[in-house]
Amino acid sequence: MDASTSTERLMADLQAVVRDTENLLKATAGDASERASKARAHAEESLHKARVRMSELEQDVAARAREAAQKTNAYVHENPWPSISVAAGVGFLVGLLLGRR
Repeated sequence: MDASTSTERLMADLQAVVRDTENLLKATAGDASERASKARAHAEESLHKARVRMSELEQDVAARAREAAQKTNAYVHENPWPSISVAAGVGFLVGLLLGRR
């Protein structure tokens, strides 16, 4: 399992927690008991933490994507001919595959 798969799985899990917590809060909105109020307060705190963590993960993923794009851009500028050769080879293979249809 690579880092991007782990990140995607974590994001999906956090989104599920957020959805479940929101549903729980909606379902218990009419219950005024002290126990329900404490549970709602705890759920709201957990929901806030999950949203913060999701935001941090999204920012981290975006920063990694920007860094990868910058590195790729620098490589292409430093090595234009190998980059052109690779792009031409990929284009040729895609053309062959599409031509077989």
